[in-house]
Amino acid sequence: MNEAGLDLDGFRASARDWLEHNAPERLRGVPELVTEVIASGAELPPDIELWKRRLATKGWGVPTWPIVYGGGGLGPPAARVLAEEMARMGTGNPMSGIGASMLGPTLLEYGTEDQKQRHLPPIARGETRWCECYSEPSAGSDLASLQMRCDDAGDHWLINGHKIWTSGAQFADWGFCLVRTDRLRKHEGISFVLVDMSQPGVDVRPIPLISGLSPFCETFFTDAVARKDDMVGPLNGGWTIGKRLLQHERSSQGGARTAGVVGSLAELGRGYVGVDTAGRLADGDLRGRLARHMMDAQAHALTMARIAAEARGAGGPGPAASIMKLSSTRIGQERSELALEILGAQGLGWEGDPFTPAELAAVQGWLWGKATTIAGGSAEIQHNIIAKRILGLPDPAGS
Repeated sequence: MNEAGLDLDGFRASARDWLEHNAPERLRGVPELVTEVIASGAELPPDIELWKRRLATKGWGVPTWPIVYGGGGLGPPAARVLAEEMARMGTGNPMSGIGASMLGPTLLEYGTEDQKQRHLPPIARGETRWCECYSEPSAGSDLASLQMRCDDAGDHWLINGHKIWTSGAQFADWGFCLVRTDRLRKHEGISFVLVDMSQPGVDVRPIPLISGLSPFCETFFTDAVARKDDMVGPLNGGWTIGKRLLQHERSSQGGARTAGVVGSLAELGRGYVGVDTAGRLADGDLRGRLARHMMDAQAHALTMARIAAEARGAGGPGPAASIMKLSSTRIGQERSELALEILGAQGLGWEGDPFTPAELAAVQGWLWGKATTIAGGSAEIQHNIIAKRILGLPDPAGS
């Protein structure tokens, strides 16, 4: 029993049994398969749709959320056990994404009861997609210089401006935006508002990337409307909420997920490089580097689990999320590099019959991974946060 009286061993056994009976067979062992399909915006195949419904009924898509909002109502110890069992089976979570990992925790902390009731259950059921409307062409690293206007129009807010790098905006039903509600003050003139992305005043334009994918968009708001009760927190109080959401974002990015590479690198190596008489990868140097990478990835995962537990005890993620974001970026990019090395000449493809879809996806994922040093806050910003808020070093801007 733990301190709350829960038999964790018993819960582990019941969770494992439930997963064995409910996780579709094709989705086991390839967690990236679920997350990649969800991120693509494509129509969900029947097995992923079935998995989503089953998780939603159980509340385990967002296991720590209160049951009243569609969550599982689990405490941190049980949620860790569930995460371990899902990782053991290798089943991705179709509810993972911006709504569940970023907006949901923020609304739980700052939202009104009405906002929670309207927006959280659809996220928990996987029914709504969300996008983050933060950066602007002239407000990236210096986010607080944003200029997108949000004016009081009586019974609603009227929004005009231009956002960029809005991940998944072309698929989003809703967006959460940092907007300017006071032009005379910088940080104190920003508000946090929820916006229906399906309305005529929102124009989303995907940005083609070198990888051939378009996960990012530029989004134009022209007299777009937001309900008065969809402003989260007080008027001009959005900067604090926006920063808190970024902590949740960086915490969720700590998983070292690599687009395009599905399954085990060791299995990939056995298929493309071959094995020696002892059953080991034939290339000894590659074998050593792959082993070091796997140890680094495991150390990262264990540290993530520890920091997540500490964050729950402290009321949410803190500046340590910046450390894990840097670590996950390095590990993810290293994994992509190793995958292409393993593929050899088959890792040079862009299109055409000589290359399988998995080989082409690995190349696209390698190229996409270069953006992870920028997405969610650039590496330079993370280093600044670590220097000031963890190491206590002076702020050069203030000297």
